[in-house]
Parts: sequence; C-alpha cells; structure tokens
Amino acid sequence: MQRNAVETLLGAVVIVVAVAFVLFFQEVGQVGPTEGYELKAKFSKIDGLNRGSPVRISGVQVGKVTDFELDPETYSAIVSMQIQDGISLPYDTAAVVSSESLLGGKFLSLEPGADEEMMQDGDIIEFTQSTPGIEALLGQAIYSFSKDKTSSEDAPEDVSTQEDTDTEE
Repeated sequence: MQRNAVETLLGAVVIVVAVAFVLFFQEVGQVGPTEGYELKAKFSKIDGLNRGSPVRISGVQVGKVTDFELDPETYSAIVSMQIQDGISLPYDTAAVVSSESLLGGKFLSLEPGADEEMMQDGDIIEFTQSTPGIEALLGQAIYSFSKDKTSSEDAPEDVSTQEDTDTEE
C-alpha cells in the first residue's frame, strides 16, 4: 500500500513539473494568442518567414505573423499579422522581411512612417520589401569580386601620379 502512495505522489510531481514547463515556455516563447488587431502586407517573396514569427518595431516585439496566403492575381504572398492593442501604426508604415542572424530565422520588421492617419483592423501595409536569400547575396558578392578583378586587369600597368609640391618663399 505504501508503494502505491509513493508512486502516486511521484506521478503527481512529474505532472506538476510538466505543466510548469509548458506554462514557462508558453510565456517565454509568446505562443499564446495575441490580443490586438490584424494587418496584412503583400510581399514578392517571404522565404524563411513562418507562422508565429515575431513582428518587431525597433527590435521590440509588437505582434506575430498569423497566416499566409497567395494572391491568385498577382502571385504575391499575403502575410497576416496580429499587432498588440495600444500600438498605433501610420498608414505609410513599411514592412520588411529581416534576418535575425546569418543562420537564424526571419522576422517581420515594421518601420512606422509619419502619416497622421493610423491603420485600422484589416488594413493592408502598402510599402513592403523582401530580403534577398543567402544564395542571392553570395551570388552578388562573387559577381562583384570577379568584376573588380577583371576591371583591375584591364587598367594600364604603369600609372604615375604627380605629387603637388608646395614651395615656401
């Protein structure tokens, strides 16, 4: 009988610890529902952006990405995001898909403008910019290095410079 009581107590402790971990990670990861209003933005590409990715202004998280869809007419990606109540954004706000680090994930960065009218629930952010992927950046770097090398090979070898001499009298 005593063995069953110890096993029951140990099982209860394991369940309490598991619930504590779930609550802790829900708070730290901010995976719970975000109170606020919904905005949308159209991008040419959203590589690496996921549902639940943070939405930040000046590095401070103010919401999260909630959904994606494809515009059947323009083939643009439409990103839905939930913005916290109390955060008012001007109509000329820009949205940029940004990288957290070289190897890290993507997040949505909002850059508020100076318009006096504020966006409302369901509005679409007009000014957007997609971040090029690492492959495109590497390709540009390789191209620019090879272009610099070929242009320096085409330059004449004997280039003399004339120094200005000041004579004091």
